[in-house]
Amino acid sequence: MHGGILLTKRDSFIQAEIRAFAPSEKIGLVASLDPQGLPHVSLITSMMASTPEQLTLGEFCQGRSKRYIQKNRDIGFLIMTLDKKMWRGKARWTHLKKEGHEYETYNNMPMFRYNSYFGINTVHYLDLVEVSGSEDLPMSRIIPAAILTKTAKGRASTGNRNRILKPFAERLFNKLDSLKFVSYVGGDGFPVIVPVIQCQAADSTRLVFSLMAYGEELGNIPEGVKVAVFALTMNMEDVLVRGTYLGLKRFGLFRLGVVDIEWVYNSMPPCHGRIYPEVALRPVKEF
Repeated sequence: MHGGILLTKRDSFIQAEIRAFAPSEKIGLVASLDPQGLPHVSLITSMMASTPEQLTLGEFCQGRSKRYIQKNRDIGFLIMTLDKKMWRGKARWTHLKKEGHEYETYNNMPMFRYNSYFGINTVHYLDLVEVSGSEDLPMSRIIPAAILTKTAKGRASTGNRNRILKPFAERLFNKLDSLKFVSYVGGDGFPVIVPVIQCQAADSTRLVFSLMAYGEELGNIPEGVKVAVFALTMNMEDVLVRGTYLGLKRFGLFRLGVVDIEWVYNSMPPCHGRIYPEVALRPVKEF
């Protein structure tokens, strides 16, 4: 059940989906597991379906997810096209190549062929396990959920003056038109991705969201688990946080899902890295 709509799960893509995923102008999210088994979400717009049973990811810079998927091979994925059609599923990493048909296809795409700074250097291959879709964003539920969250979030503030989110990231989460997605490890060991576009920052240490949109799926997240929440704008500004899901809490007349933030990561190239807990600056001694 996605957004109140029952979707059929399949183990292969149809040709219309292969064509829909081909453009690089789309949102592609990969949910992987870090060495500690914690969820991690990356934006990988080069995600495509090379065959009805296979996904590929084109790598032009190596963030953490490319390393993670080679060790914990089970991933969750989400693809959203420019017309707001969305597919979600599971896949399993199998191998990588630095040449071949898919490598040539990627590097002949305008985004990579005419880029002065980078091209695709590695192609990752994943076997499709399951896909469901397409689904439309339920805007008639998301908009009221975002308004309710905005109205109630002040009551959920922790009062903690020790800043975790930088002002940029806090503003990004609080933009009503930014996209947010939460990921956690499902019972079968695969990471799950759920849209939570209504999610906002109660303060720099806590995220909250109404369950008026995607309520059934969000309600399935076990209390106390570690979750990752990825936020991005259509200008491809993004930030990833991880924390503990405290479940549903009541704040006055409102009930909100609550995530206390413990970790913040900048996933935007060219400089990926952890923002919080802060990394100590070290002098450069070798050039």
